[in-house]
Amino acid sequence: MTVHLPHNAVPTRSRRRRTALYAASLLCCSALLATLPGGASAAPGSAPGPAAVAFEDNFDGPAGAAVDGSKWQLETGDNVNNHERQFYTGGNDNAALDGQGNLVITARKENPGNYQCWYGTCEYTSARLNTAGKFAAAYGHVEARVKVPRGQGMWPAFWMLGDDFGNVGWPQSGEIDVMENVGFEPGTVHGTLHGPGYSGVDGIGAGYTLPNGAAFADDFHTFAVDWAPDSITWSVDGNVFQRRTPADLGGKEWVFNKPFFLILNLAVGGYWPGDPDGSTPFPSQLVVDYVRVTTND
Repeated sequence: MTVHLPHNAVPTRSRRRRTALYAASLLCCSALLATLPGGASAAPGSAPGPAAVAFEDNFDGPAGAAVDGSKWQLETGDNVNNHERQFYTGGNDNAALDGQGNLVITARKENPGNYQCWYGTCEYTSARLNTAGKFAAAYGHVEARVKVPRGQGMWPAFWMLGDDFGNVGWPQSGEIDVMENVGFEPGTVHGTLHGPGYSGVDGIGAGYTLPNGAAFADDFHTFAVDWAPDSITWSVDGNVFQRRTPADLGGKEWVFNKPFFLILNLAVGGYWPGDPDGSTPFPSQLVVDYVRVTTND
């Protein structure tokens, strides 16, 4: 999907995915975007060998504090490509620590800064943060313990983009969606790969559904991928639900044997989740207990 961005940014995806707007410089915050889609079985899948922590944020700090700027940068702007409704803000307005060891990304039905979006005056604010220019890695166990919001139009995600995104663009950069949830599917999350010839609605992925009608917004869950050369395996709370290799791409290029950076965001509305309605609660919060990447060096 072609992306039309308001600030400094570059294209990427389509309906059921998030579009990555990449800043001209990774060292400053600018508008970004993203994409997504995506069965289940069991068996935890951890990579063998001694694990070394390559990246970790437990979000410890006083209530109201901003995220650690040595680890994360906040993107700002809207996302016309997916027709999302929010404006991503900087600072700690929509992304702040809660003083109890969590990062809280809050989507609000408000516009205190008279922000302008692709559809006119923005109706919502939220936050999106990434580790571009600060941390990227190839391979390992990538996980986050997260409690997603509930409600029509909510679109939380934990995902990764190839560190060469600024040079090669999307989808050549590759995208690994560790977890995406859309509000109309409260008990299901999706894990997906996007790359050249299999992006947007053609991404390669699968969904994981909680048993007994449970909703992901009811509690924290751990979302992870175990990533090795020519192999990526997804799990929820240790339950493996899909594994992908180059054999799944039908001859298309596997672009996942290189460093990727991390992204967390809470989108409001868009082609895939649809817009919020009168039943959608605001403010709405994506709560992140920790993010951790371990490698087997």
